[in-house]
This record gives sequence, C-alpha cells and structure tokens, in this order.
Amino acid sequence: MKQSLLFVPTLRDMPKEAEVVSHKILLRGGYVKQSTAGVYSYLPLGYKIIKKIENIIREELDKIGCSELLMPALQSKDLWVESGRWEAYGKELMRLKDRHERDFCLGPTHEEVVTSIVRDFINSYKKLPLALYQIQTKFRDEFRPRFGLMRGREFIMKDLYTFHATPEDLDEWYLKVRKAYQNILDRMELHYRIVSADSGNIGGSSSEEFMILCDIGEDTIVYSDESEFASNFELYNLQVGDPSPDGKGHILHAKGIEAGHIFKLGTKYSSPMKANFIDKDGITKPIIMGCYGMGISRLLMAILEQHYRDEKAIWPREVRPFDVHILPLDKEQTANYDIALEVYDKLNKAGYDCLFDDRQESPGVKFKDADLIGVRNRIVVGRRASEGIFEFKDIKENITKEITFSEMMSMNFKR
Repeated sequence: MKQSLLFVPTLRDMPKEAEVVSHKILLRGGYVKQSTAGVYSYLPLGYKIIKKIENIIREELDKIGCSELLMPALQSKDLWVESGRWEAYGKELMRLKDRHERDFCLGPTHEEVVTSIVRDFINSYKKLPLALYQIQTKFRDEFRPRFGLMRGREFIMKDLYTFHATPEDLDEWYLKVRKAYQNILDRMELHYRIVSADSGNIGGSSSEEFMILCDIGEDTIVYSDESEFASNFELYNLQVGDPSPDGKGHILHAKGIEAGHIFKLGTKYSSPMKANFIDKDGITKPIIMGCYGMGISRLLMAILEQHYRDEKAIWPREVRPFDVHILPLDKEQTANYDIALEVYDKLNKAGYDCLFDDRQESPGVKFKDADLIGVRNRIVVGRRASEGIFEFKDIKENITKEITFSEMMSMNFKR
C-alpha cells in the first residue's frame, strides 16, 4: 500500500494523557485516537492489527467446532431481570431508556441474550453440545478508565458460550477452549500465566484467567518457579519465597493484564431463564453452560507492552500490519525512486503485504514514523540503489546490512 493513502496521523510530541509506553506508541503512531475518557477510535493501522487478532481467534475457535454469530449490543431490562442481574450487576452496567420509557442496557456481556436464543431452539439432548461466539463492542461504566485500552468504557471483546447436557461434557469443552486460548496467545508471542480466579459478576462454579505478564498489570499473580501453579494473589495470599501449594518450587510474584477469562457457569443462567432440554431418559433439565471471554482491544495494548524496544513498536509476526516497509529516500521522478517502485512491485507480486513510503517527507521523518509503525522488515532505497545495493534492517533482531536485489528476492519476509 502507498503510505500517502494510509491514514496514519503520527504525532511528534508525547501525548499528555499517556501514562505507559504502549499507550504512548498507540497514540503517537496513529493507531488509535481518544474520543473521551475510556472511549477510542481505532484508526486504520490499529484496526488492521485488531482484525489480525480477530482472525487468529476465529481460526482457533472454528477449529474446535464453534460457530460465530452477532448479538445486539442493546439489551432489554426484562432479560436481565430474568437472570437476576439487573440490580446485582452494579454501577458498571450502562442503563438507558427509549422514547417509550422502557429500560435497556448496553451489553457488558451476553449471557442473558445468548441464553434466550438457545432456549427457543434447543430442546433436546440430541442438539447438544453447542458452542456460539461473537466478536463485538462491549460497554462498562468504569469508575476510572486508565492506561488507554487496558481499562475502557467501550471495548472490543470475543465472548463464547457453550451448552451441554452433562457436567462431563462441559468439562471436556472447557479444556478444549482452554487449549484454544493457549494457542491464540502463543501465536501472538505473548508471555502469560493461567491463574485460578474469582468468578465475579459472571458467576459459576469455577473460573481461570489468562494473565499477560506485564509491569503495568493491575493484578498481582503468585506463581511457582518450578511448575505451572499460578493464582491471583486475592485467592492465595502467598508471599515471595513461600513453598508452592503443589509442592513444586517456591512462590514468585508478577503483575498481569487479564486477557481472557473462562468460566464453568453450570445452570446459573439456564435455570432462572428456563433454558431447558429433554435428556435421553425423557427428563426435563436446565442446560449446562460455559462462558469464555477474551479482550481483543486490550490484547492490542498487551502485545505492544511486551513487544517494544526503546519506545519503538516491534509487532509479532502474525499481527504485524505489514510484511515489509519500503523507504525510498529520493523524491519522485528520480532514478532511485523508480527503483524503489520496482522493488515494491516485485515484492507485492511475490505475495508480501508491503507498505511503500511515497510521501514527500525527509528521510528523518520517514525513519521516525517507520519506528512507530513497527514493521519488522525494512528496506531502505538510498544512494546505492543504482548499483543494485539496498539497506535491509531487521528491527526485531536489530540487524542492519546491505543486500543485493537478488538476495532481497530470495529472503523470507513472512518469518
């Protein structure tokens, strides 16, 4: 893509509202723009990465047999009264009235809506199990939105709901989704821990959080230095150096960003909302449910928080916005600029997603913006282009070298 056509409003000055490095890069790099506290627009560069995160999630969930749907953000009070959460959810629930004075809320989550859908169509054990998910904007009236996308009033989330005839089937699907979450976070090259957690407003018998280890995290994690044991500090008040409860190693502490939360809901919603099925013995029972959330907009920030160097973006392979960033240093209608266009054309035809900086800007501006955009493979078309020599920079490995045109065409820019 020609960079002059890509809306990337980079900033020279540091935004005053940004408290952490990832937030600074997202604002300075033209990925997002704050509309009001806790509410952001995702600009083309940021939204391109969001879509790559979404596609990874879709691939892993579709692989285990989940079906995608889209439910309304505007939810009737009646459904929330049925579940018993209209009053119980608290002030985070954004409530409103229509012109007829009927009460609604903007969905922070969709247990009520999805349960109402399934109860009208699923009435036999023969139609179970079922797994339905969506990727959608959610709303929560946070008392104190902070750290950019980490805690907002409006955010993008993936929520999955599973429906079962037996607790054993729920257990099986819970482990399937748990593994899918691990695959998703591994593909994003994130360092994380799975911790036992409090089920909070969602409810259910048990739950686990997927915590991205990061200094700006709001939660403290206690974990073993020799095993997979990990938990939220609120559940296990363990100090650094204490023996791990599983008998393996000793306890360490870390801060974490919650990227995902999975729950065994049981019949918490199906019982009060009368979502029932007839089992193989002809007995009417409430459907057993599971719930699995993942914060997509929060992942955009968490990935960047773990993948930057010297306040410069370095996006992991599967979510980076482009494969190659081509920077011609000469202006249009020069021999070297034409060579840069040839490089762009050849790499595009070779199947690479290329960003070509055709702007009439100085080399310094181009380099600074390229650092904010964070494409791993950078090709600079400079003074030696007429000799067939180009500068290649791998920003992840911090390697800069001269390469020939033939060497460039033999390189793997998908790595």
